[in-house]
Amino acid sequence: MTRAAPGPFTATLLPDADFLALKAEIVARTGHHYYQDKDELLWERVRRRLHATGLVGAGAYLARLRDMAQGEAEWAALEAEITIGETFFFRYAEQFAALGETILPALLERARPRSRLRIWSAGCASGAEPYSVAILLRRLLGEALPDWRLSILGTDLNEAVLETARQARFSRWALRTLSPEELQRDFIPAADGRHWLLRPQHRAMVRFEKHNLLSLLDGTSPLQFTDYDLILCRNVLIYFHPEVVLRIVRALSERLHEGGWLLLGHAEPNPDFAEFLEVVNLPGTVAYRRRGETGLAPPSAATAAARPLPAGWPGSPPAVTNPAPWVPVAPASAFPPGPAQPVAAPPRPAAPPSTAAAQEDSGAARQSGAGWLDQVRAQADRGDLLAASQACAAGLREWPLDAALHYYEGLVQRALGQRAAAERAFRRALYLRNDFVMAHYQLGLLLLDEGEAAAGRRALAVASRIAHAMPPDETVEEGDGMTARALRETARLHLDTHPAGTAR
Repeated sequence: MTRAAPGPFTATLLPDADFLALKAEIVARTGHHYYQDKDELLWERVRRRLHATGLVGAGAYLARLRDMAQGEAEWAALEAEITIGETFFFRYAEQFAALGETILPALLERARPRSRLRIWSAGCASGAEPYSVAILLRRLLGEALPDWRLSILGTDLNEAVLETARQARFSRWALRTLSPEELQRDFIPAADGRHWLLRPQHRAMVRFEKHNLLSLLDGTSPLQFTDYDLILCRNVLIYFHPEVVLRIVRALSERLHEGGWLLLGHAEPNPDFAEFLEVVNLPGTVAYRRRGETGLAPPSAATAAARPLPAGWPGSPPAVTNPAPWVPVAPASAFPPGPAQPVAAPPRPAAPPSTAAAQEDSGAARQSGAGWLDQVRAQADRGDLLAASQACAAGLREWPLDAALHYYEGLVQRALGQRAAAERAFRRALYLRNDFVMAHYQLGLLLLDEGEAAAGRRALAVASRIAHAMPPDETVEEGDGMTARALRETARLHLDTHPAGTAR
């Protein structure tokens, strides 16, 4: 059998017809409509499986997927590749502020007579989301925790990431939104010096199972997936066709207990959801609640007007026993609150190279800028920041005018503690793209953290102005699904907490 040439980014150049047939089967099997117009990104993921299997070409790979003996195992491996698994603790500070101040306190108050709470994190990837909820619940309940029966379930289609989630072992990259104090309180350093282990008391609160959201639509979902007080399904629906999304969200709403809440990703709200769910506007985010509830008052005017505040903000209600004054927000220090897989502007779509291009290129394909970004994210998410930095450097040698690569170089350098290099990278990104709102935002946070209040405020003010000129619900490029409205409010928060003339 002819084997693919070595190297993670060696191209096997394909006839379009073979790839299009493969793509159609992948979308039909997984429901990942997300890849319908993202040929370049999908092809990058498929190429990894070609390299791993030694197969050449989309036709041969499609035959492997259809093989009765080997197909299911290969489907599992492919699904692991094409699912965006990047995740980190307390992702979307505004939503966790809403959970800590409004949603969980209301649910705990309503559930006090039965002392039972059921929570489902759908598409949990490596487990950061359900573990974040567990940490928050422990803070809210305090000494009353043993009196409660708490069920926190994390599900994913990818068995490999579920096994990783069960280990509760995370890179510093996945913990980048935590302050040093939070890191020491909730995690234990691993022996390798590069990872952190979630403390056992948090880990024991969460269990993990394999589950396919599409099973909610065909009646094959297990019966126990029902009667939830809270469902989080964030950054999963971006994969599916809009009509399928509507059906999935309706099915999720039917799995909620009366008065239960649903949280989606920043880029995923849809006005049609209001047909069967109550829309609740909270500071910086939107939540949904199942109609027909009893005994649960809507958020107070004070709550509705509240903003997420820096560490130390008292976010728990008097009704909860011994609450802790803590709700996480994206800090201006510790680890950068930045990069995750983009929702607003994913890698530029392009069809696989043609046979003619293959002849011209003699089989030695040049890695695309989008492909280098994919590699940088993957290395950083594994905690290998040095490899991520090297990937940035290699990508920039080929694509020196790619503003996004310079931006990610800044994020990685900041995580490595190289503040001057991070600042240079952010400024290079802005030289190439002066309207790159997230580069202005991250540069502002970096400068504030360095005590340069005036320069930091200027950068954040520019970010706020650019976001203000955008439609409020438009997602921000490289903003992890953050909307222009949310970015504007978050920038304003940092401006308010770093008034002019202050220094660190």
